[in-house]
Amino acid sequence: MTKNPFTNSLKSPEIKDVIIKDPFWGRYIDLVRDVVVPYQWEILNDLVDIPVKSHAIKNFKIAAGLEDGEFEGFVFQDSDVAKWLEAASYVLEKYPDPDLEKKVDEVIQLIGKAQWEDGYLNTYFTIKEKGKRWTNLEECHELYTAGHMIEAGVAHFKATGKTKLLDIVCKLADHIYSVFGKEEGKIRGYDGHPEIELALVKLYEVTNNSKYLELAKFFIDERGQEPYYFDIEWEKRGKKEHWKGFKGLGREYLQAHKPVREQREAVGHAVRAVYLYSGMADVAAYTQDKELFDVCKTLFDNIVKRKMYITGAIGSSAHGEAFTFEYDLPNDAAYAETCASVGLIFFAHRLNKIEPHAKYYDVVERALYNTVIGSMSQDGKKYFYVNPLEVYPKEVEKRFDRHHVKPERQPWFGCACCPPNVARLLASLGRYIYSYTNDEIYVNLFIGSSSHVEVCGTKVLLQQVSSYPFEDMVKIDLKPSKEARFKLYLRVPGWCENYEVYINGEEEQIQKLENSYVCIDRLWKENDQVILKIPTEVKMVSSHPQVRSNVGKVAVVKGPVVFCAEEADNGKNLHLLFVDVNSKCKLEFNSNILGGLYTVEVDGFRMAEDDFGQELYKRHRPKFVPVKIKFIPYYAWANRGVGEMKVWLWQWSF
Repeated sequence: MTKNPFTNSLKSPEIKDVIIKDPFWGRYIDLVRDVVVPYQWEILNDLVDIPVKSHAIKNFKIAAGLEDGEFEGFVFQDSDVAKWLEAASYVLEKYPDPDLEKKVDEVIQLIGKAQWEDGYLNTYFTIKEKGKRWTNLEECHELYTAGHMIEAGVAHFKATGKTKLLDIVCKLADHIYSVFGKEEGKIRGYDGHPEIELALVKLYEVTNNSKYLELAKFFIDERGQEPYYFDIEWEKRGKKEHWKGFKGLGREYLQAHKPVREQREAVGHAVRAVYLYSGMADVAAYTQDKELFDVCKTLFDNIVKRKMYITGAIGSSAHGEAFTFEYDLPNDAAYAETCASVGLIFFAHRLNKIEPHAKYYDVVERALYNTVIGSMSQDGKKYFYVNPLEVYPKEVEKRFDRHHVKPERQPWFGCACCPPNVARLLASLGRYIYSYTNDEIYVNLFIGSSSHVEVCGTKVLLQQVSSYPFEDMVKIDLKPSKEARFKLYLRVPGWCENYEVYINGEEEQIQKLENSYVCIDRLWKENDQVILKIPTEVKMVSSHPQVRSNVGKVAVVKGPVVFCAEEADNGKNLHLLFVDVNSKCKLEFNSNILGGLYTVEVDGFRMAEDDFGQELYKRHRPKFVPVKIKFIPYYAWANRGVGEMKVWLWQWSF
């Protein structure tokens, strides 16, 4: 099936309209609601005894004139509060909680008091550099923090119906509209860190005020134009930097090296890239801009086919937290920032809304099941900023070029963008499972859940029971309020080699469409049932030969889930292990590991080292000892103490 873009873009159910009851994802939903959001609230208020303090709430109190003190933290510290508010709002939308709602209302009251009369809102420039607002867009994230606050305002309004925060962010957006634009006297600039673009589109969606969409389009179209705005403001402020050496990161880092419509390759700072691309996709959808949408598709394909780790992580270089060049995907030096995978999910989801294709949700799944949930400890209180695919603790400790990699999750960060990003994504997971149009329903993720959607003037209750990803059956019961004809689309993942579809117990031969969904077009009656069997056997996969780090190596996967070998199961020196690619992968549930975990056992060999002696180099024929190699899901690594970890192992195929 080929659909024309923009003619029938998909909608997502509201969070309140989706109930997740899933053996895999249920614990994450509960963890975010019961632990992560309350814990992050305490951190933002400096109530947790950890080495790194947030100071984020205190900054707002100082800016509001309620306390004395100095600004502390990064220039974008406000965004931590905004993302927490967004996550908390998603929780409230689904789970009424008077105590949480009271905390949220108190923070909103505080934010309102910190806002300037003209709508400006930023605690750094209010406290520390009051006369310099809008003078360093390149480095100081003013529009970025505004964007996150706008997203929070939209989320809170949709969750509660209250307008207090929405009014604050509308006032902020109106101020920004009065300052930026092509008109005489306005600033023809844009933020060094994209985010405001997608936020303004969200504000447009709930207010129907076209000036917000117009402003988002301005920021996108102005980026990268000549004369180069960041050089103009650099000269105006006397060539002073906020960050020492920042100018040396270059234009690609800022996603301003070319006008966006001329971009064909994902380069520079990975988070900035996917936030920008998400905004581009939104603007393309609402303005029906096919040229811009085609650029988005090209950039997406460049990432997925050339620059994405098997875990759904992106950004291979610590320098600039950036993409480098095609197929450069080092495992032990990977940056793979958590925020980048969250942003990649945002981007893929938006593209799928415009022109549905299973490949987009293949990427959503890959990032969700590996990097996103793997970045958070099982108790919800520690996090990875960087998500490597190989760790040797001594190397991380001793090598300067590996200091960004941590062998265990951290309780918090000075730059704490990732933890609240994970919280807001998982708290809103319900909106990614299904999508729909006037006469179509799409099942994008196989997560046990129920949802009400309206198609063809008929309310339909979908009830999904899923054993995915470790078992292979998805059952969907459909309960329309009356008989109705509509199309049900089921995603067939790219890694699924065979599938079966059953309708009311009878197998149906239904061919995949060009977009890798199967379409069931029929008159639906109450209690119709569809079963999709998608065998995702455990298998070994290889990288493209140009991924130099992985030549001669294999990874173990089951569907979207990537497995890894840990020292806890296989002993030290994982680099001496070789996987027998002719052996069968054995999947089993092990109740003794981390409260219960699916593991994979594979036959292999360990290179013996005890016969080499003390010489550093000599002629030697190594010996190989048969061993059983155990793998656990990548998302569960580093929960059993500090140790080695590897995703890609040498293959033995002789």
